[in-house]
Amino acid sequence: MKRRQLLGVALAAISGAATAQTIPTNKPPLLQVWKDPNCGCCGDWVKHLQSNGFLVQVIDTGNVAARKRLGMPDALGSCHTARVGGYVIEGHVPAADILRLLREKPDALGLAVPGMPIGSPGMDGPEYKGRRDPYDVLLVSRGGATRVFQSHRT
Repeated sequence: MKRRQLLGVALAAISGAATAQTIPTNKPPLLQVWKDPNCGCCGDWVKHLQSNGFLVQVIDTGNVAARKRLGMPDALGSCHTARVGGYVIEGHVPAADILRLLREKPDALGLAVPGMPIGSPGMDGPEYKGRRDPYDVLLVSRGGATRVFQSHRT
């Protein structure tokens, strides 16, 4: 090979490597979840997230300290607290709503589903016999104010 051809091959290889490194990958979002190790509905919510493309890291130490550290108001509390993409997720928030949050990127602390509404992800097992209570997913501001992000009324 001539010197000019070698230089072209080397530049193409370098260019290709640089391009591969700068093209964003569609890696699934990593979601950290703090929960009680014995909570079944929390485990079911984690399975819901995993089946919807999230990578989930479970921290089985309970969630009260994490909720406080992450700034989620106790009044919006539930049985698990999570963090993803710089947002706090409290309670049985559907994966589709979390993905919407990550896509729209509002200036907010995160999302919350206070309590444990039957029919929400993780609270929808066979023991509930198909029951689905209406509930709202709340967008929580950094100051703690809320507004409805998504209503679930099926």
